[in-house]
Amino acid sequence: MSAADEIPAAAPVIDNPGLPVNGKAKNRKDERHAADAPRAKRKGRPSEVAPIVEASAVDAPSAKTAETKRVGAKPPGAKSVGWALVQAARLHRARIGDRLATLDLFAGQEQVVQVLAASGTMTMGDLAATLRVRPPTASKTISRLAALGFVERRAEAGDGRIVRVRLTEAGLAKAEAIEGIWDAVEAELLSGFDGKERRRLRKLLRKAAKGLAEAGGLTGHETEADAEIEADEDETEPLVVAPAH
Repeated sequence: MSAADEIPAAAPVIDNPGLPVNGKAKNRKDERHAADAPRAKRKGRPSEVAPIVEASAVDAPSAKTAETKRVGAKPPGAKSVGWALVQAARLHRARIGDRLATLDLFAGQEQVVQVLAASGTMTMGDLAATLRVRPPTASKTISRLAALGFVERRAEAGDGRIVRVRLTEAGLAKAEAIEGIWDAVEAELLSGFDGKERRRLRKLLRKAAKGLAEAGGLTGHETEADAEIEADEDETEPLVVAPAH
């Protein structure tokens, strides 16, 4: 073997480091551009996005216009009797509730106190019937009032299943304060009504409540006092006769 044979073959000379030995074009810079191209296409070039943004800015309504539309929009039940009734009841309950808070009571509890103050001792069934609520609802309210010391419960002699409730001395004092609160809010509620309109409104609301009670399966809850009041209002309601032509 000659000395020339012991010398390894010289490595091929590569002018462009981006070209591999097999001669295929593999420029690394070009590869990065090729890899970034789909990502750039997904994001979008600034020159392609700008017209879309400008068009959206032109087509979008101004904040002032949108606010005007919201303020001027009518409620969904603008012509509904139920909607108006709920709104009036909610505002009335809020006014009552604010004042009852000074007596450590919540709106709704005052009616139980008022009924017991007027009737004395009542069974739970009679109380629920008068308030047009279900017995469990009345029982829950009585339990809360009893915990406050405003109501006491006693089982019927000879039949422990029947429970009678009545106001304590503290409850009677609350009833007197409630009466003043109720009269004050009543005056606010009916400040724009004359006597005839008040009687008419009361009668219509009683009729509406009766219809809803019957629909909800709470029939037989009308008391004799309600019937007497309705009869009195019918007598005081003047008969309107259409003029003859």
